[in-house]
Amino acid sequence: MSAQAPFQPVELDSVAIRFCGDSGDGMQLTGGQFTNTTAAIGNDFATFPDFPAEIRAPRGTTFGVSGFQIQFSSQQIHTPGDAINAMVAMNPAAFKMNLADVEPGGIVIANEDEFTKVNLKKAGYADGEEPLDDEEINRRYQLFRIPISRLTRESLVDSEMGSKDIDRCRNMYALGIAYWLYQRPLEHTIDHLENYFREKKGLPDVADINIRALKAGHHFGETAEMFPTRFSVAPATMEPGLYRKISGNEALVIGYAAASRLADKEVVFAGYPITPASDLLHGLSGLKHFGVQTFQAEDEIAAVCAAIGSSFAGKIGMTGTSGPGLALKGEAMGLAMMLELPLVIVNVQRAGPSTGMPTKTEQADLLQAMFGRSGEAPVIVLAASSPSDCFDSAIESVRLATRYMCPVILLSDGGIANGAEPWRIPDLSSYDPIVVEHPTTPNSEEGFLPYLRDEETLARPWVVPGTPGLEHRLGGLEKEADTGNVCYDGDNHDAMTRARQAKVDAVVQDIPPLEVRGNTSSSTLVLGWGGTSGSIASAVAMLEKEGDGPAYTHLRHINPFPGNLGELLATYDTVVVPEINMGQLALLLRARYLKEIVSVCEMKGRSFNTAELAARIRDAMKGAAE
Repeated sequence: MSAQAPFQPVELDSVAIRFCGDSGDGMQLTGGQFTNTTAAIGNDFATFPDFPAEIRAPRGTTFGVSGFQIQFSSQQIHTPGDAINAMVAMNPAAFKMNLADVEPGGIVIANEDEFTKVNLKKAGYADGEEPLDDEEINRRYQLFRIPISRLTRESLVDSEMGSKDIDRCRNMYALGIAYWLYQRPLEHTIDHLENYFREKKGLPDVADINIRALKAGHHFGETAEMFPTRFSVAPATMEPGLYRKISGNEALVIGYAAASRLADKEVVFAGYPITPASDLLHGLSGLKHFGVQTFQAEDEIAAVCAAIGSSFAGKIGMTGTSGPGLALKGEAMGLAMMLELPLVIVNVQRAGPSTGMPTKTEQADLLQAMFGRSGEAPVIVLAASSPSDCFDSAIESVRLATRYMCPVILLSDGGIANGAEPWRIPDLSSYDPIVVEHPTTPNSEEGFLPYLRDEETLARPWVVPGTPGLEHRLGGLEKEADTGNVCYDGDNHDAMTRARQAKVDAVVQDIPPLEVRGNTSSSTLVLGWGGTSGSIASAVAMLEKEGDGPAYTHLRHINPFPGNLGELLATYDTVVVPEINMGQLALLLRARYLKEIVSVCEMKGRSFNTAELAARIRDAMKGAAE
């Protein structure tokens, strides 16, 4: 009889597991493969990759810890989870930095081979301190000490590969243990290793030793009789269709390729590498066959100016950055607003100011997006709410930029960009085409007037340079209404400033009304934007189970706001706005609608803890009742 026969798997609704180790231990690959397998099984899931900010932190130090968390479930979920049910720690630094997030009674698998005196000192433990022997830790958690390094070497003892290559397989050994513990199949990861190392890289020996380590780890779980039980999470009930795992940055890349197809027009993405937005440039650079052109500029200013030049030439000009880069692009964005050309700027927000915490998430660039340009230079501002929502938000940003001849800032954030979830691949034929018109004949009896506006959108015509008879002057100086001649008249400047603002205000006609979910009869509304969507939905669901859930809604369009937002705010006695900043949306709402807002703020480099957010919403509801 096999060792696993006595085990009856414990059925769980959801599990949150975190893999953590040194930045060179392959934790992102490990978590990514666990996620891919989970997606293939059909669980709903959400991930949280946690990268070290230091580029080359000393090995074994807390500065170099890399982690990957995934929550997978048989039900719909919205976040990577609060407390961790299981943790795999590859060294003392990872153990130290992540242990507090494990729930009491949770599983902790520690690679005890790495808990040497030298490594303990690197991780900041005191002389003589042995965390794996700590009575409190052993009482609080289910601690499993497994010599993963030694067992990996033993499983590959007959390999002709060097010791460094063999040690790099430790993550696959650990993954095999996790697969056994949660009844995940090996085949998907084996296929990946075969395709990547054997076929793509031409390294069959590397593929072989990784696959052998994966199987050895799984076999260890099956034969060691160390774990008291295994666990099972059934597939989730999801809308029928073809699904794939997708991150926010991946969804933006695919979304802009789709927008190019919908508009039947080339996208030109000009960017400069910056965390966590660099993957946009990387991803789009591989889509030339979809009509996407990319240009890596020498700096942020050159990138946005190249994008403006592309729009001037009749292409869809785009650029991407994070908060510090958005500040550098401010002057050029004002130029694009003055030229009244379509331009898309993606800002993947990170914790600031300055360099801040470049690998952590924040929502603190909202006011910069709204007002970070000289003079009165309004632009359209959108915010994606989840990794999968980035696809539709990308298409929306191109649609509005070309329809209203105006720059559009699309706000994402580090959590959305690097996190992943299931995405139901849509039928592109179900999307309306993006109508782009380039006039070829004069638009008035007086000839061509470059700033004569469309009656519905107030947009000026988008003329491709070189069109006979439609030559006109562009530049950063104020233009005369209709004619486009340089004009310094105060009344004209006032009129043109108001016209540009009215054009942005007119976007409201293309914004669907906000829909309220949850307990719509509640006197409390929770209003969010951007990457807090999952935390808010989860917190509201927690309050609903207690029998006193609020209503809630979420903004994608921030400038302008949806047309019914003011009416909605007036309907509720209490409006709670959670943000990962100091209350920037709350400030805008108070100023615009003269409505008192309960601002719930924190800036911890991650989204809200669901239980903590639910408690703060509950306190706001109680305070209003009193």
